[in-house]
Amino acid sequence: MGTGSAYAATPKDAKGQYLDGGKTYKVTLPAPIPANNFWSFMVYSGQHRSMLETDQKSAGLDSNNPAVKANNDESYTIWFGPKAPEGREGNWIQTIPGKSYLVILRLYGPLEPWFDKTWKPGDFELVN
Repeated sequence: MGTGSAYAATPKDAKGQYLDGGKTYKVTLPAPIPANNFWSFMVYSGQHRSMLETDQKSAGLDSNNPAVKANNDESYTIWFGPKAPEGREGNWIQTIPGKSYLVILRLYGPLEPWFDKTWKPGDFELVN
């Protein structure tokens, strides 16, 4: 515990629908996030299963990035969509309209709440 990594992946939103690159979603990681080192989200193409290539030049983000900001309660809300929601650019991962994708949450140095399932990430919520 506190070393290695743990991954959770999903291609679907909270209602069981496949993630759509033309829509905007948000997901919240409740505090405290059980990662000894850091956490990250990576987006993979639903067509070829490699990292999604976008104009953003990054297929993800992580908690080491100073642009990523916590909410007032120390949780993190991350946005996925073709355009960044205003004021949330640092917590946004670009997707591509017409392209499906899946997301992997990685916890580096996962802690007990991950293993005993007392912590879980929020579901992907469709925003628009």
